[in-house]
Amino acid sequence: MSNTPKSLQDAILYFADFDNCRQFMTAMRWLDDVVRCPYCGSEKVTYLAKARVYKCNEKHAKAKFSLKVGTVFEDSPIPLEKWLPAVWMLCNDKNGVSSYEIARALGVTQKSAWFMLHRIRLAMQSGSFMKMGGPGSKVEMDETFIGGKVKNMHKSRRPKPLANRTTKLSGIIGKTIVVGMLERNGRVNAQVVENRTQSVIHALVNKHLAPGTTLVSDEHGGYVGTSFEHEVINHANEYVNGMIHTNGIENFWSLLKRGLNGTYVSVEPFHLFRYLDEQAFRYNNRATKDNPLEDSDRFMLAMSQIVGRRLTYAELTGKVGETAIN
Repeated sequence: MSNTPKSLQDAILYFADFDNCRQFMTAMRWLDDVVRCPYCGSEKVTYLAKARVYKCNEKHAKAKFSLKVGTVFEDSPIPLEKWLPAVWMLCNDKNGVSSYEIARALGVTQKSAWFMLHRIRLAMQSGSFMKMGGPGSKVEMDETFIGGKVKNMHKSRRPKPLANRTTKLSGIIGKTIVVGMLERNGRVNAQVVENRTQSVIHALVNKHLAPGTTLVSDEHGGYVGTSFEHEVINHANEYVNGMIHTNGIENFWSLLKRGLNGTYVSVEPFHLFRYLDEQAFRYNNRATKDNPLEDSDRFMLAMSQIVGRRLTYAELTGKVGETAIN
């Protein structure tokens, strides 16, 4: 779209006008600019300007619908004039944006802002099934542990002491394990796992790596015995040996934890995968010399993924499973 805003200030001013929001959402949802009923697909619809909704002329239930229906914005009383700047901010703030900041900036409650951000993270979730790497490519793989320090935990949440626990293990007990894979000069994939045993690690390797890929990891035993060519860097002795290193995925962990510790402060393990999707989205769509993406490009990509995804408050809080509209 030629009139897409290029900065946050432009986005706030542009989307402050509902007519601009309506034209933008119409162009994003229907490439031919022909509005269709999301329930029956009919093109016989009438726009009711005063109510800011459309009415389908076919006979069926729910004849009236808004531009939010069938998207991550569905059933939200918050107007598009606030939704669209929120999407822009989350897509482009490198360290993320807290619900308190969104609440202050857009004039909504903190609870509403928190719900908004999680809906936007669903739109940022990658739907690609493409495998990483390939012949001649290297993929770095590593694990990290997310969670607060034991000394800062309430005594009721602290892991019980064990007589044979080492100092090293005491720092990771009770934390959430995240495994990440990063293709050199390419994209990253990170997900929460229950443990880092060989069976779990091997399953991830086989699922996400293309044949011919060279796996690069540290000396952790979970990577031993994979069917891929494997290069190991022993961090007890060195961190780089020529092109054998895991500095790329370590850099991603640094970016992730900077956002978790500095912006979000406290993230429940139940929601952690959403924050991984958010950080991976920004990383995979970062500006590089070969791919000079702008803020508007990330915004447009996220908006192109809002249709067919739905997240209710009950689903977000774990009462029922997430659904998708196909």
